[in-house]
Amino acid sequence: MEQKQKRRTPIQTLQFSIIGIANAVVDIGSLNLLLFFFPTDERWMLSILNTIAYSLAVANSYIWNSLITFRHAAEGSAKQRIGFVLQGGFSLLINTGIFLAANEILKLFGIPDWLRYNLAKGIAMFSSFTASFFMIKYLVFKDFKQKK
Repeated sequence: MEQKQKRRTPIQTLQFSIIGIANAVVDIGSLNLLLFFFPTDERWMLSILNTIAYSLAVANSYIWNSLITFRHAAEGSAKQRIGFVLQGGFSLLINTGIFLAANEILKLFGIPDWLRYNLAKGIAMFSSFTASFFMIKYLVFKDFKQKK
């Protein structure tokens, strides 16, 4: 059984990465759309817009990862849903914190707003994507059937 798990990990990583690209499109696309309609440089408003965009990406992530990447372990139970929401909240904190910090650092270099927001968002997405994968794999969709 452990050998099967070792073979599954690279495939899961690839599936998670492909879904991650789709999530990135949802996340950064939503953020850009929101910034188009609500242009701002206020940290609190950027936090709200980032939270909305990230939440849409997390919902997309849950749907696709439970159907594809972790389907063997996804039960759709309340425990898994709560775990997914908790990891999503933790990943949101990582994402928003890094987004705001990177935005402030990039602002020092005089980078135009649109480019600065997108660079900061890219850095934030990579950081939260990495944390999210490990939390989802080892906490949310942990394959309890393998242990039994």
